[in-house]
Amino acid sequence: MAALRVVVFSGTGRTLLNTSKSIHTPRANMSFASLPKRKKIALTTIGVLTTGGAGLALMLQQSVKASDLELHPPSYPWSHNGLLSSLDHASIRRGYQVYKQVCSACHSMEYLAFRNLVGVSHTEAEVKTLAEEIEVVDGPDDSGEMFTRPGKLSDYFPKPYANPEAARAANNGALPPDLSYIISARHGGEDYVFSLLTSYCDPPAGVSVREDLYYNPYFPGQAIGMAPPIYNEVLEYDDGTPATMSQVAKDVCTFLRWAAEPEHDQRKRMGLKILIGASILVPLVYYLKRHRWSVMKSRKIAYRPPK
Repeated sequence: MAALRVVVFSGTGRTLLNTSKSIHTPRANMSFASLPKRKKIALTTIGVLTTGGAGLALMLQQSVKASDLELHPPSYPWSHNGLLSSLDHASIRRGYQVYKQVCSACHSMEYLAFRNLVGVSHTEAEVKTLAEEIEVVDGPDDSGEMFTRPGKLSDYFPKPYANPEAARAANNGALPPDLSYIISARHGGEDYVFSLLTSYCDPPAGVSVREDLYYNPYFPGQAIGMAPPIYNEVLEYDDGTPATMSQVAKDVCTFLRWAAEPEHDQRKRMGLKILIGASILVPLVYYLKRHRWSVMKSRKIAYRPPK
């Protein structure tokens, strides 16, 4: 009986092992093509409604976020926006005159020195004359006392206020920003600054502006603490150019673009040199790769032992 049980159990074990090998587990096929037609229509409808709802919600969110009273600056055709276009250096010179006579009363440019103007908008003699017009506190001298001296090329543009607290006190709590990199620091660049300078107007009906503030649709919040800085004939250009509001705004924006990116012309000049060099070098490299090195790369080296 023991021998019989061993034979029966062993046969059962083989049967179970063989059975387990022959069992095939069905794979779940969840592809879209295998679904019934009704389910396809239902899933497609749900997808379209979800996408449309998300797009509508995004549009509503953007319309609520961007106020109807706040405008985005248009894109103006600046002469230096071209791929190989340089800055208008005559406009830079006039823009410096606008900054000196109008903007410097409130705004500083503490990262710009007089020497930066040499060869860009003024000659060295002209810049020395401009620098000598200011008084700079220097020292100490041999006796340990501070003294004042005329400015020189290495001096930076003078600040209108001694510190930020004095600037806030003189402007009803508002701090005039430094203009050294204002073009790069504002979304829209010179388009925004130009639109801001030329778009002061009366507030529309139903909009009230607090006292000592001015309505400007391009400024975030539409209420700005800076009074309209420019208008027609606000100054007289040295070269005789008519000083209309748009001309003054254009010149000071060009000057601020140069101040924020003094390497503008050099960068484009270097890019042109690289393109010219690449137009000569790339075909030469392609020729060497395709017709010279291909022989070396496609050859077959085989070892044939001596017989």
